[in-house]
Amino acid sequence: MTTMTDTSVREFKMPDVGEGLTEAEILKWYVQVGDTVTDGQVVCEVETAKAAVELPIPYDGVVRDLHFPEGTTVDVGTSIIAIDVSGGAAQAEAPAEAVQAPVAEAEAPVADAADEKKPQGRQPVLVGYGVAASSTKRRPRKGPEVPLQQAAPAVQSELNGHGPAPVEAQSRPLAKPPVRKLAKDLGVDLTQVVPSGPDGIITREDVHAAATPTQAPTPAEPAPVPVTQAPAVPAAPAASYDAARETRIPVKGVRKATAQAMVGSAFTAPHVTEFVTVDVTRTLKLVEELKQDKDFAGLRVNPLLLIAKALLVAIKRNPDVNASWDEANQEIVLKHYVNLGIAAATPRGLIVPNIKDADAKTLPQLAEALGELVATAKEGRTSPAAMQGGTVTITNVGVFGVDTGTPILPPGESAILAVGAIKLQPWVHKGKVKPRQVTTLALSFDHRLIDGELGSKVLADVAAILEQPKKLITWA
Repeated sequence: MTTMTDTSVREFKMPDVGEGLTEAEILKWYVQVGDTVTDGQVVCEVETAKAAVELPIPYDGVVRDLHFPEGTTVDVGTSIIAIDVSGGAAQAEAPAEAVQAPVAEAEAPVADAADEKKPQGRQPVLVGYGVAASSTKRRPRKGPEVPLQQAAPAVQSELNGHGPAPVEAQSRPLAKPPVRKLAKDLGVDLTQVVPSGPDGIITREDVHAAATPTQAPTPAEPAPVPVTQAPAVPAAPAASYDAARETRIPVKGVRKATAQAMVGSAFTAPHVTEFVTVDVTRTLKLVEELKQDKDFAGLRVNPLLLIAKALLVAIKRNPDVNASWDEANQEIVLKHYVNLGIAAATPRGLIVPNIKDADAKTLPQLAEALGELVATAKEGRTSPAAMQGGTVTITNVGVFGVDTGTPILPPGESAILAVGAIKLQPWVHKGKVKPRQVTTLALSFDHRLIDGELGSKVLADVAAILEQPKKLITWA
């Protein structure tokens, strides 16, 4: 099928945009078939298990085909768009004669070409281009030698920028391991499936299409099946579903990743939560003063800023709280830096981006970083890198009007501070009952590495700073 015309078409594959992620959902296409694109132009937005990111195309050319519609979840490494680059000599494919070269000789230049075509001059939204070498390991398949003429499609696939392709006999269908597993689970013979993917690769949709008609006559199985097993077919939920009274929402992307992470954390780290109620009237007064300070002009100044600073000071006074548990090596890993996570509710679900090296920032610098983090999260533009490497987190549930909560630790972190709503309440102040601004703090921590004494000291220090903000100076 390889022709001179085919060699002018580049296939852009779904990259690994977040350190080992296996799939992403296409949220929106910014181009259509026939549009002209340039190197570095954003062609689509995708959502992974960590964030929504924009994908720039590394070619100049014309859009030949969009392989998947919006809303489709695509495996990393699968081609999603075809670009005709015949109009630019710099983007031209290798000549047809190169197809006859051995696969081993073609691998090196392909890797170099991929590096040269990485987008430049744009914000680095891509963590990795293509499938990371460390995440893809194939063992050699045993079988008869394949003539070069039969191997040509595999070589051409590699020259087109698809990455190394296995050389297989024509009798073995082309399909990725997840697709093969899906076919096995559905009882589909891949040799009977008509491929629709690039270079004759069988896709998930092909397997599902083949499974639909073949699964209907399953009662004709010759194997003896007791009559009592017939009702075991789970048809009841579908029959009882009333679309007028219920709505079913697929769990995917950020929500799916959050659910898995929370379940894993809750049943891995032994959680302990402690509470303290504190008078924050002086903190609120300091917030109003800082808003008028020229050093904070144009910056977002609110109670969360001073709460974050209070937690950082408490960590400085109790450094052992900033750690993680290494199960594999049975070690406690003390962190000499604080990547402060801020839980943010977004339309796609809860995310926890973090401020890198927050402990080294001045109060104005912390205010600037916090403002940028919140704005980026609300716009849905938080990068996967911004959500990795957190050490301690703050979740401000008070914005929803609740007193506090018992937060679950983000995986790999040692502590998380929940901040409740700040309310005017009667409070004993200087021997008299007066209306004061009061809030409740809750600190959840991993009891494997933080005992009750250490956790109590951290929470007490945060409360003391918020009650007497001048301690930010004396304790910092």
